Amino acid sequence: MDMVIDSPVDLSGVLASWTWAPGWDLLVLLAVSAYAVLAGRSVRRGARWPVGRSAAAGSAALALVLTMNGPLAVFAPALFWVHMLQHLMLIMVVPVLVVYAQPLRLWRTVSAPRATARGRWFQRPVTSPMATIPLYAAVLAGTHLTGFQEVMLGHMWVHEFESALYLVTGYLLFGGLVGADLWPWRLPYLVRFATLGLTMGIDAFVGVVLMLTSDPIAPAFASRHPGWGPGALADQSAAGAVMWFGGDGLMMILMIATAIEWGRAGAKEQSLGSWLEGIRSRELLGHLDVGEYVALGDVDDDDDDRALRTYNAMLARLHGSGDAGPQPRTQDEAPSR
Repeated sequence: MDMVIDSPVDLSGVLASWTWAPGWDLLVLLAVSAYAVLAGRSVRRGARWPVGRSAAAGSAALALVLTMNGPLAVFAPALFWVHMLQHLMLIMVVPVLVVYAQPLRLWRTVSAPRATARGRWFQRPVTSPMATIPLYAAVLAGTHLTGFQEVMLGHMWVHEFESALYLVTGYLLFGGLVGADLWPWRLPYLVRFATLGLTMGIDAFVGVVLMLTSDPIAPAFASRHPGWGPGALADQSAAGAVMWFGGDGLMMILMIATAIEWGRAGAKEQSLGSWLEGIRSRELLGHLDVGEYVALGDVDDDDDDRALRTYNAMLARLHGSGDAGPQPRTQDEAPSR
């Protein structure tokens, strides 16, 4: 990253500043194409695919293109606070939009569910809050409160690694906290709300440390805007403010959205008992083949009738393969709660 901006530009110049990120643009093109193909197959198989999820996917692609090609990408190598804005886009905004697009649910509707189930031994520990929260904290602190930024400014491959790391970290964290995708962990709303509050503390800690540190962590930023930009410490303090107020502001929006979903949810959605029941229902889903899954429609794991149909479809498949197993239940025979 050897870009140096010799002179300041006005607002129109900023908005007209664009660069080229062929690797990221190719990734976006492939991801959007794959999503469109899977959504088309889902519709042809009779499964509903809401327009809102496709809109979220398109918004995620647009946000990533703007982040990696637009003014943020142009000025990020010269201004630490702009680089911090780019970080928030990569670790929060884009991943949250991807989660709302529900790619896992889309994949499940057009592929064999048992193939997804076989990967759960790997998915569950990686997506557990006990892993994703420490990962989020380690990534934010490790890339901002050490000499990482100085190294990143001298090596383009480190910058690309950093961007990919933020996207993956954000997706793993927010996959279980927002939206309704088929995530291995479906946490109760109270736990989601508390986790978002905890991550706000992480953002605030990193931001405050940057604002209070008396030595520049990445002095190379100042050398990339000679004569016109803020000094190293002023730029670093501004970056800390962006992380603190910007990160906490975005987290607050997610907390409000979670609170609204929590209020709209039924009583059983709000209890820990429903969380355990949801785990049972999703385990049943894992035994269905794709034809049975699509026949059931867009299954709501917490709906008693559909969960019962899921159970009976699994038993019917086992019976057809010669495994006697238990007999299908009727609604009256369904397990009591």
